[in-house]
Amino acid sequence: MARRPLPRILRSGSASITRSREMARTAADSATDVLHPLITVTRGLGLLAGAGRQRWAATPMDRRGHVLFLAAACVLVVALIPYGPLLALVTVMGAAAWRGRERTPAGAGPGEAGAARLQSLYEALVPHFCAAEDPDPLFSHGGDWEKAFGTSYAFDGDGRLTRLRVDYPAYFPDGDPASRARVEHVLHAKCGRGREYHFAWNEEDNHLLMTVLDALPTTIAAQRFVTAPGETVLGFTDADAVRRTVPVRDGDATRDASPVVWRTGARSTEPHLLVVGHPGSGTTTLVRSLALQALQNGDVLVVEGGGHGEYGFLTGREGVLAVECGLAGALATLEWASHETERRLIATDRARAAGHPEPEDVRRPLWILLDRPSALGHLAAADGGRDPQELLQVPLRHGRAAGVTVVVADHFDALDALSDAVRTHTRARAVLGPATLEEVEAVLGGRPPTTPTPDVPPGRGYTRLGTGPVLRFQVPATPDPYDDATGEAHRQAVLDLLPGAPGAAADEPAKDLGAAPAAVERDAPEDDAVPATRPDAGTLVAAPAAAEG
Repeated sequence: MARRPLPRILRSGSASITRSREMARTAADSATDVLHPLITVTRGLGLLAGAGRQRWAATPMDRRGHVLFLAAACVLVVALIPYGPLLALVTVMGAAAWRGRERTPAGAGPGEAGAARLQSLYEALVPHFCAAEDPDPLFSHGGDWEKAFGTSYAFDGDGRLTRLRVDYPAYFPDGDPASRARVEHVLHAKCGRGREYHFAWNEEDNHLLMTVLDALPTTIAAQRFVTAPGETVLGFTDADAVRRTVPVRDGDATRDASPVVWRTGARSTEPHLLVVGHPGSGTTTLVRSLALQALQNGDVLVVEGGGHGEYGFLTGREGVLAVECGLAGALATLEWASHETERRLIATDRARAAGHPEPEDVRRPLWILLDRPSALGHLAAADGGRDPQELLQVPLRHGRAAGVTVVVADHFDALDALSDAVRTHTRARAVLGPATLEEVEAVLGGRPPTTPTPDVPPGRGYTRLGTGPVLRFQVPATPDPYDDATGEAHRQAVLDLLPGAPGAAADEPAKDLGAAPAAVERDAPEDDAVPATRPDAGTLVAAPAAAEG
């Protein structure tokens, strides 16, 4: 059958139709430009009317009469004042124009460079989130990254990712630590090294949220912290990691910070602390900070195995029973501490049996601080003597009931030299300085939720109290005040915290807590094997036999 020709108007009038369309489009654009203010005001009036109807519908029935009376009063006042209706009309038109304005839409998409980075990251995750038997894989080579990432991403000024949400298939073994570690390693490598990333796995909804953490501040120095008796501040962590804040002095200002609080005493589940780090990581700084806080209401014994004199500023201070650096003095000090723990246990048991409260000297906490005991163990092994760590068994086993707290700080290369008693009874752990994930997990017993960075300031690390979560924290700056490299502000801050220092007199609670004498005479118990007195630093070092009773 022959094809019928098109009508003449369609064969010859295409040019005229095109011109008519262009004229109509131009007229519509011109009308839109002319009527744009009227369109804006009309749209704004509609939005204001809709908001008013919603507010009226949300108003309870018993209050609508009051609202109507208030509206009528406002209309009457506007009608009576000069130029009131005109001003009201101008105000309503202005509000409608502002409400109906066209808001500039946010830029859609991550841009060409951001899209290339997201596609590269998507391809790197394909081997971990893809299965051959999946008929509709979420991750596949050459696939679309928007299916897995969506719009939950953010970039910084340099074009690097600072936030990313990854949706993964339900069959991915997100409960396996090794599988998680492989994915986190890929994200860490592809998003940029040198930063600290936090990974939050949501196993219920099958997605992973990666965020870049800001560095913890290092400007908080040693000071009096607002804590209850038996609470000690190890350092400060992220705001969303703990539910408590304390006021601190940060430079010249005062702000609220999130502390990592370690509880000691009879009701503590982790009464002893182990601190591990590399040289220069800040382990001694943490021990100094704990010593200054313990002196507020307790007594302190310090044993320094390194022999560098980092605790010389404590010598002779009220509440400091001894500061030892040599092997002989350390053995005598720890032997007295072991007998003191036994004496406290006996005194507590007798008081409870008689129905009396515990003696005052037993309730006063005793802190045993050991910095690098492995060095003293090597010296003792060379001389064929006794390892000082053997004398810690009684304070570690029974210290919680006797009010004795033990803090041990050492280096990673000396972990094998720590005794079984130290490993078993130090349930509070801290790792300072640059360390790998394997080193952190070996000490804390759990992997941190963030990626360690190779360059960290002294005092930065991770801590875990018992079976709690692994938290990153920063130790307050507590340098040796007798060191020439210490700044004047930090030196004065440490000296003000010492008992008997001029700054301590201004703090009334600290004055009351530090008023207990260093040597207190007590009634001798019936058992002659238990020491009868708590000697001061001079008696403890010079005559250890007298301390044994």
